Amino acid sequence: MAQQIAPKDFTVTGKVKNGAKGEKVILLKSSANGSSIKLDSTVIAADGSFSIKGTELDRGSFFSLNLADRQKVILLVEGGEQFNVLADGTGKDSKGNGGKAQVTGSKNMEYYAQVDELMKAFAAKVTVWNEEYVKAEEKKDTKKIEEIQQNFAKAEQERLGTIKKWIPEMGTSLVALFTANNFLTPENDLDVLKKLAEQYDQVQPTPTLAKGFIGQIKRIAGLAVGEVAPDFTLNSPEGKPVALSSLRGKFVLIDFWASWCGPCRMENPNVVRMYDKFKDKGFDIFGVSLDDNEKAWKTAIERDKLKWQHGSELKKWNSGVAQTYGVNAIPATYLLDKDGKIIAKNLRGAALETKLTELLGAQ
Repeated sequence: MAQQIAPKDFTVTGKVKNGAKGEKVILLKSSANGSSIKLDSTVIAADGSFSIKGTELDRGSFFSLNLADRQKVILLVEGGEQFNVLADGTGKDSKGNGGKAQVTGSKNMEYYAQVDELMKAFAAKVTVWNEEYVKAEEKKDTKKIEEIQQNFAKAEQERLGTIKKWIPEMGTSLVALFTANNFLTPENDLDVLKKLAEQYDQVQPTPTLAKGFIGQIKRIAGLAVGEVAPDFTLNSPEGKPVALSSLRGKFVLIDFWASWCGPCRMENPNVVRMYDKFKDKGFDIFGVSLDDNEKAWKTAIERDKLKWQHGSELKKWNSGVAQTYGVNAIPATYLLDKDGKIIAKNLRGAALETKLTELLGAQ
């Protein structure tokens, strides 16, 4: 049984250098949709000090302090912390000066400060390179342009190398989740993300934010080339259940599309051509529609002459199959071998024909 997360209080004390007596300090919590919810407020004392308490319910959430409507301070909270904030109480100017704050009281905030400094240093370099690039383009100085591009690529690799070194040190902390989500990608860093997800999976009770991360990485990792494609069953246009596994023994293209998707409809004649060319050689297609209008779905199948298996939940982007396969844009395709293993992804046009010819031979 999964353990329940117990609420944990935390305290924030601090000093605002340019704060005036009676000015407000507001504690806010970031919500899933990106907005902030006001939780509590206090006022700054004559000496610039303040104190405020909060409760963390999910073993890892993002909070912030609004200091007199001039400065925002981010807090990574897991519960139980006693944070201390030293802030200058000013907003950042156009040159990035001001708005400085130091937060102590947790490993999360120590690492967050390190990540923030790393990003600021990188951004400062990029600003200089951008200015140099504009001048080099005006002079048509290709040697300088190439040098700038090489410097950028090197700095980017160093930055990512540092972040990848830090993440194992961060353990199963909120800052590890923040850093992984913001700076790593499944395309390039899947091994690091999988390891972090596996570590979080062992934590009981699992932090709420980590549950979403674990699920996402498991879906992506399960959909890598070489993995067996997750089975699913969908109702056909005639209302009959069709399972992906019923097509085992053939090379199968799972084709995510919709009647309302222009690029999908433009690609359909090519998919029809591939079906006609290879269907007698052990090739089949399972069209998974992200429609929510049954009539539009059926009409598109008929008009585009899509003669293969079809299924849909008629839930548009809320399709469980699309979410399982990590589909966030269409058209999207997965090519499976006879054992149901993924052998290629997002093949379209000539690339699809080349792959099928390689697997099944020319007509």
